[in-house]
Amino acid sequence: MKVLITDEISQEGLQPLLDDPRIEIEVRLGLAPEELYRIVGRFDALITRSGTTVDEALLEHCRNLKIVARAGVGIDNVDVDAASSRGIIVVNAPYGNVNSAAEHTMAVMLSLCRNVPVANTSLKQGEWQRAPFTGCELKDKTLGIIGLGKVGGRVALRAKAFEMNVIACDPYISPKRAEDLGVKLVSKEDIVRYADIITLHCPRNEETIDMLNARHFDAMKDGVIIVNVARGEIVNEAAMLAAMQSGKVRGAAFDVFSEEPPRSDLVKQLIAHPRMIVTPHLGANTFEAQKNVAVDVSKEIVRYLDGQPLDSAVNIPRFDADLMQVMQPFLSLIQQMGEFIVQLAPANPSKVTFSYNGKLARYDCAPLTVCGLASLLNRSTEQDVNMVNSQLIAEQMGISVETVCSTEAESFSNLITITMTTPAGKRTVAGTIFEGIPKIVKMRDFNTDFQPEEHMLVISYADKPGLIGKIGTILGEAGINIGSMNLGRRAKSGEAMVVLSLDTPAPAEVLEQLATSIDAAFIRSIHMENGICDN
Repeated sequence: MKVLITDEISQEGLQPLLDDPRIEIEVRLGLAPEELYRIVGRFDALITRSGTTVDEALLEHCRNLKIVARAGVGIDNVDVDAASSRGIIVVNAPYGNVNSAAEHTMAVMLSLCRNVPVANTSLKQGEWQRAPFTGCELKDKTLGIIGLGKVGGRVALRAKAFEMNVIACDPYISPKRAEDLGVKLVSKEDIVRYADIITLHCPRNEETIDMLNARHFDAMKDGVIIVNVARGEIVNEAAMLAAMQSGKVRGAAFDVFSEEPPRSDLVKQLIAHPRMIVTPHLGANTFEAQKNVAVDVSKEIVRYLDGQPLDSAVNIPRFDADLMQVMQPFLSLIQQMGEFIVQLAPANPSKVTFSYNGKLARYDCAPLTVCGLASLLNRSTEQDVNMVNSQLIAEQMGISVETVCSTEAESFSNLITITMTTPAGKRTVAGTIFEGIPKIVKMRDFNTDFQPEEHMLVISYADKPGLIGKIGTILGEAGINIGSMNLGRRAKSGEAMVVLSLDTPAPAEVLEQLATSIDAAFIRSIHMENGICDN
């Protein structure tokens, strides 16, 4: 196997490749795109960091490429879809820099609390001042961690060693995982209200952009400290700057920004603020981390060569062709079911059960389970979750996964049921394939019959005359068209559940109006991407 390395990679970390006589390595750094296009066709594997863009234009020249290895967590510079369409596996190194990021969080937090940067500058300028640089201790302070994953969990352990009171918010972490870390799980609102120091450790996605905004800053304690060594856009930078300027925030330590390097006046003003400690995205920049990520991707290439399962593939592995022919319709169904239920279930799941009934249970349902699990977890972690790594990530999050198979069936020849167990109770959805179309046929103990759509609205309420009309009127006045409606109820004048497909999403103010108008027991807006689990 011929391996091309196009970015600076720790030589020590490449030892697994150097020790394998089947592998030939060529290091070519700083190549112009035209030169890279000319030579890349000769190689079976490509190792990069962030300096090489692996896009459609490059992949068109990769005649023999089997695997792209990104020595780091992020894969923003790799077009995974284009690689997958060519059968090229993409792997990354999601764990190699975890410790580095956690330690950097503690480093900037301590530096901020003890005024290390400004005191250092003052002393080097020939001054000898102590009083202006009086700091504060971490002991007995309340640390609020938003995101208790790989990095956030390590920060929690280190904060406990400093005798801090640690609270955390992460709807995708089980209570047992938090208990093991000695952390109390609370809502984000409680972190905003009670924390002396807030640190963020979550991925950048549609759920986390502007996770802390002006409304949250207004609710914080006076003199709060903000630490962000995760992603730039999860803190609204305009609100952050305003809170610094008003004195609401005593100080902040940022390693990441919405622009890297900074270009806009806003980001430059934020960086220049005297109470802001900043570093240029150094969270993963330790010699140990660089070695670790190189070792991780090198081992993945050796595993690929040996035909072994890959630990950190970010696109979908191949399954037996005969099995996939049977499973393909159900892969689409279970992915949509997983994406649907995770938006309805209470926070902090401890267990997910996948039940298969009917003819389907005669087959190996493992591909279905990992696909459904991936769709459940994909909103919750900085690592892309797929059919390869979903079980491992669930284990790390403290979520147990159970599979139940039975060839016995009642109403349907094939039925898939997903049950999520949380501290607040269980949520269940069941689905089947009807004339080739994925249908959800049960929610909790309500019988339903609908096809998941991009924009949906789920409402439960006490069944009374005229409420359906009110729902339609409120949505109509908001300019939101109803595509379809499915109504389920237990008994006349009992609890009812309505599932609406909408042409456009319902904004928060419309949801509030609906909830008040019909006295809804539950209301939730659902956004489905309508994707199909790749194979």
